[in-house]
Amino acid sequence: MKNVWAFIFGGIFSIGLIFSGMSNPEKVLDFLDLFGDWDASLAFVMVGAISVAFIPFQKAQRNPASKTIYNEAIQLPQNRSLDSKLILGSLIFGAGWGIAGICPAPSFTLIGLGHYQVLYFILAMVLGVYVHRKLLGDK
Repeated sequence: MKNVWAFIFGGIFSIGLIFSGMSNPEKVLDFLDLFGDWDASLAFVMVGAISVAFIPFQKAQRNPASKTIYNEAIQLPQNRSLDSKLILGSLIFGAGWGIAGICPAPSFTLIGLGHYQVLYFILAMVLGVYVHRKLLGDK
């Protein structure tokens, strides 16, 4: 049943990505173009997402024994330091997002919309994860 709920909520999430414009690479690139034809509308999407997630994350962070509705432990990241891996990964992620106008979740939404060119992006993303795991391992 857990997978059914994950599928349903994943579908709702993808519909939200479509309606918000997050799955439209042109809209994302317009949002990132601060000194050109800037489209600030995605900032409202991000603020909305942060607003929805803020209270549950705070509750999970304050209670180390927090559980999901399926009684599974919630595992939040423990590392709070800015290290070279985080900075380099952020730069690579940001560069990829800026070049393609796509980030991971909307890339799968684009497949559902019939934009099969996004498979190049997904292939590069999967390759990046594979290379990271081979070079640095899961730590």
